[in-house]
Amino acid sequence: MNIQNVEYLKHAYKIAPWRVQRQWLGNALLVVVALAMVATLYLDVTSQAAIAGREIQDLTASISDSQQVSADLQTQLASLTSARVMEQRALDIGFRPMESGEAEYLAVPGYSVLEPDILSSAPILQLSTLTIPPEYNESLLDWMDKKIANSARRVQ
Repeated sequence: MNIQNVEYLKHAYKIAPWRVQRQWLGNALLVVVALAMVATLYLDVTSQAAIAGREIQDLTASISDSQQVSADLQTQLASLTSARVMEQRALDIGFRPMESGEAEYLAVPGYSVLEPDILSSAPILQLSTLTIPPEYNESLLDWMDKKIANSARRVQ
C-alpha cells in the first residue's frame, strides 16, 4: 500500500467513525452467533443423550416387570399342577384311584423290550504294552540319548 491509500483510509474513518463501530459490532455479533450455535449443538446432543438414557430406564423397568409376571405365572402353574391339586381335580371330575385287581395288561405280538446299551455287558478292550508300538513307550530322555548316540556314530 502506498501512502496515499493510507491517508485516504485515515480521512475516511475520521469523516465516518460509525464504520469502525459497525465493524466492531459486526465482529461481536458474529462471536455471539457462533457461541449460540455451539450452545444449541451442545443442548441438542445433551437432550438426545438424556432421552436415550430415559428410554433405557423404561426398558429396564419393563424387563423387570415382565420377569416378575413370568415368575408369578410359573408359580401359579406349579401350584395348579401339584400332585395334591391334580388329584383333587381328578376326583372332582369323576376319576377315582385304581384298585390292584382292575389293571389289565395288553400283550403286543412281536414287541420286544430293548435294553439300554449302558447295561449290556460289552467286551472291554484292554491295551497292553505289547500292542503299543515301542515309539510310544519311549521317554524324551531316551529319545534324546538315541539321537546323541546316532550323531556320535556318524561323526566317527
